Amino acid sequence: MKRRLILPLIMVLNACVPVTQGGTASRAVIADSTLPPMKTFGRAQISRPAIANAELVRDFLELSFQMESGRELPVLTRFEGPITLRLTGAPPPTLAADLTALLGRLRDEAGIEIKTTTESTANITIQAVSRADIRRALPQAACFVAPNVGSLSEFRTTRRSPRTNWALLETRTRLAIFLPNDASPQEARDCLHEELAQALGPLNDLYRLPNSVFNDDNVHTVLTNFDMLILRATYDPALRSGMTRAQVLRRLPAIFARLNPAGQTGPRPRPTATPQEWSKAIQTALGPGAGSAARRAAAAKAVSIATRLGWQDNRRAFAHYAMGRVLQGSDPIAAQRQYIAADRFYARSPGTKLHRAYVASQLAAYEIVKGDGLRALRLIDPHIDPARRSQNAALLATLQLLRAEALSLEGRVEEARSVRLDSLGWARYGFGADWAVRAKQREISALNPGNPPA
Repeated sequence: MKRRLILPLIMVLNACVPVTQGGTASRAVIADSTLPPMKTFGRAQISRPAIANAELVRDFLELSFQMESGRELPVLTRFEGPITLRLTGAPPPTLAADLTALLGRLRDEAGIEIKTTTESTANITIQAVSRADIRRALPQAACFVAPNVGSLSEFRTTRRSPRTNWALLETRTRLAIFLPNDASPQEARDCLHEELAQALGPLNDLYRLPNSVFNDDNVHTVLTNFDMLILRATYDPALRSGMTRAQVLRRLPAIFARLNPAGQTGPRPRPTATPQEWSKAIQTALGPGAGSAARRAAAAKAVSIATRLGWQDNRRAFAHYAMGRVLQGSDPIAAQRQYIAADRFYARSPGTKLHRAYVASQLAAYEIVKGDGLRALRLIDPHIDPARRSQNAALLATLQLLRAEALSLEGRVEEARSVRLDSLGWARYGFGADWAVRAKQREISALNPGNPPA
């Protein structure tokens, strides 16, 4: 089974981590909120930078013929023919609009013939259930997808049977996605994007991909241009379910030459494979369950492996970021050095504007604590637009709240008030319930030495 792990790109300010107490406000609570109206995004407008086709061939094969565990998949599987999808359970109020926007993009950008239905015979069932129900089924999953089932109860009874074994599939005909209905609107949407992409296409994640949701760093929260191109190739008429890796490889160069003519520029430098020990170290450092000593040792191991292998890409940056996150509570000065190192390596790697926005929010927090509003603004301002274009409301709200405090430090009080007010609408989408939004606001306000203690 493929699942989105509870492994967000954790921030010291928890900008992208919906707080887990309580849940998303009900319709009535949303209507009665004293905060500004929730802001939502329209359809994503994502540009398509040049991607070398030689790289795309390699990425496609690794994504489609291997699982995250390293287990090889013997054949390509996909849906054959038009795909129907139904929404069941108790979906949060924002999910229907987010689903409509995503299906429109899948039709237009990936060329996938997919539509909604209310029939129980739908190829894909999206069931919105509580996070507690999801974790009872899979303890470390925020959401997940499983083949040949139509409900969580059906999954529980067949979980360990060949029926739900992805490696035994020859084609895809029926599967279910399980999303949380008591998380923030953004968390539900993020799960929707990742799990529907996995339901339709690749089952693997690769840490070396900077511009993709098929990456367990969870930086990208909506499907990117890369993801849509991979899905379009998956459903190209030249391919079909049951083809072996060798058969697919023979057809991919012509497919990508047709789908991505700008990529016919020859191979680019190819990053080395990611060792399982590095991936496990990252998951131990940032995932649930480990103590502080184990986290620190795991983060140090991830940095050591990245250094030994000579990585200069986003994986080296992410290892330093993980180290900074682990050190934040015990040694903030050392953590700051790790964040600076992370930004330095992200700057060398293409397609990492959003990654640098996360790091900038960390570094800006240090400047606000020191009372240096001008330097904080210089760190924050270049990253507001990337967060907005990537439709990451939690990150956007965090950057704006930080910016408001930096403006206050510079004596620009009215501008700070306006920015803070604008941030709250995005925070409602990113963090959910009013209490979570206000907790985030208090957390960032407390960084400013000029503010009275809460």
